[in-house]
Amino acid sequence: MSNNKGVALVTGAAQGIGRAIALRLAEDGFDVAVNDVSSKSENLDTLVEEIQNKGRASSKHIADVSQDQQVQTLVEEVVKNHGSLDVMVANAGILGPEVPFTEVTVEHWDQMLAVNARGPFLCYKYAGIQMIKQGRGGRIIGTCSLAGKQVITPLVSAYSASKFAVRGLTQAAALELGAHQITVNAVAPGAIDTPMLGGSTVRGEKLEQIKQASPLKRVGLPEDIASLVSFLASKESQFITGQTISSNGGLFFD
Repeated sequence: MSNNKGVALVTGAAQGIGRAIALRLAEDGFDVAVNDVSSKSENLDTLVEEIQNKGRASSKHIADVSQDQQVQTLVEEVVKNHGSLDVMVANAGILGPEVPFTEVTVEHWDQMLAVNARGPFLCYKYAGIQMIKQGRGGRIIGTCSLAGKQVITPLVSAYSASKFAVRGLTQAAALELGAHQITVNAVAPGAIDTPMLGGSTVRGEKLEQIKQASPLKRVGLPEDIASLVSFLASKESQFITGQTISSNGGLFFD
């Protein structure tokens, strides 16, 4: 069997969980295309070089996943550069400021849903179209959240709503794409030590709170989520679809 397992595309790959996923899939034997917004371009350049140093092909793609035409073009460019698309990891997302429910503005709500819910929808859609065309199945993997299963902290109403949407989208897409041997799953991280948790002081306080709440008394790392995505992208996961799988250190039991 060839060491090349196919082509993966990871959105929101410039930092944190997305970066760890891209590197892990390269280690697994995938060629990996990486995406993020233009402000993260230099980070993507570094990531592409790291992937290539692992002996895999890679390419950088700037696109806003909330924009229909940009996602369609993103998938087309990946296929043009690498010849196919076998794994789509719709990881891009935003957390945004913590806002009391009664103070959430329409603008805040719309931005959160555009990136965190419309983004995965567009990624699932155009990856699905390409995988159906190829006729050999595929893997579509989204990033949900602990907050998409149970809201355990206040001030995250828009974020939680967007992540609950990922769960429903994942189930619906799995039901329709299964006939083409395309599995659709999502991962639901708990609190992971990434820049999304805020600056160093805020992050330190949050991480200590998380440690105390977790049965494992530790905080998740991006590599913990990358390991789960690695499994879902593998042939070993071929009978798993429509699931949103938790990796949260026991902060919430399914």
